[in-house]
Amino acid sequence: MQTPRRINDPANSLAVVVAVVLSALLLLGQALFIVPAGKVAVVTTLGKVSGGSRLPGLNLKVPFIQSVYPFDVRTQVKPEEFATLTKDLQVIEATATVKYAVRPNEAGRIYRTIAGNDREIYPRIIQPSLLKALKSVFSQYELVTIATEWNDISALVERTVAEELDKFDYVEVRGLDLTGLQIAEEYRAAIEQKQI
Repeated sequence: MQTPRRINDPANSLAVVVAVVLSALLLLGQALFIVPAGKVAVVTTLGKVSGGSRLPGLNLKVPFIQSVYPFDVRTQVKPEEFATLTKDLQVIEATATVKYAVRPNEAGRIYRTIAGNDREIYPRIIQPSLLKALKSVFSQYELVTIATEWNDISALVERTVAEELDKFDYVEVRGLDLTGLQIAEEYRAAIEQKQI
């Protein structure tokens, strides 16, 4: 016949202590998270954004109830090939390389209203405003003017994109480069002849 174990048995006490320590470590591991440099984190409580953006470093959250979504706030560089019409209805093609950064204090609003992660920011926020600005600026000028005043028009496009994105206040435009202007060969020859 087996003898029942005593409550004060050292083996039972050790098992309870180990279980408590492991549970505490598990909860601590779930409660702490690190936001890397160059990012901010959006914390949601049961799916709803709670509080402001969490800054880089060690942060706390409620285990199993809160989730963390990081957003990169470093400058992003994205090239966009486009084709548009000029004032004289000529097709031009070029590449617009936009440099932008998410405003750190707006990450929660971006998550709540537009994008659940970094990959969705460009197609949902930047690209539509960029293409709208490109079409609106280039439609004001004839092809000859565009070819001869390319730098001035690039600066105008950058200002127009920045103004368009400032309406929403999600991101900051840090630069825009227009490169690779392509026009039909017969118009290129006519422009060169006019310049000569």
